[in-house]
Amino acid sequence: MTRSRPFAATGDGVRLAIRLVPKARSERILGLIEEPAGGVALKVAVSAPPEAGKANAALLRLLARQMGLPQRDLCLLSGTRDRRKMVQITGNPVALAQMLEESLLPWLKRD
Repeated sequence: MTRSRPFAATGDGVRLAIRLVPKARSERILGLIEEPAGGVALKVAVSAPPEAGKANAALLRLLARQMGLPQRDLCLLSGTRDRRKMVQITGNPVALAQMLEESLLPWLKRD
C-alpha cells in the first residue's frame, strides 16, 4: 500500500503540508503524521518559540537547508498562527516533486 504524500504539484512549484513543533530541543524533520481531516503532513521540529514569526522563519530556513534550495524559493501560504502550515516551494514542479519523493522515501514506504 502506498501512503499519501504531504506535497502536491502546482503550476509554479509544489505545496508542502507541515505540522510544526516549536520550542523543540533540536531542529529536524521528524517524519510524516496523519492529519485529522485526511492526508498526511511532514512533521518538523524547530527550537524557536511560536512568537513574532520566529518559528515560521526557522521552519523555512530548515526546509531550505534540507532541500538545498535558496530560502527565497519557499514561502508560507497559510498557518502563520497555527501548527498546521502550507509551504509553497517555487520551481519546476516535476523536479521538486521528485526531490521530495527521494528525500522522504524512508517515511513514504512505511505502512
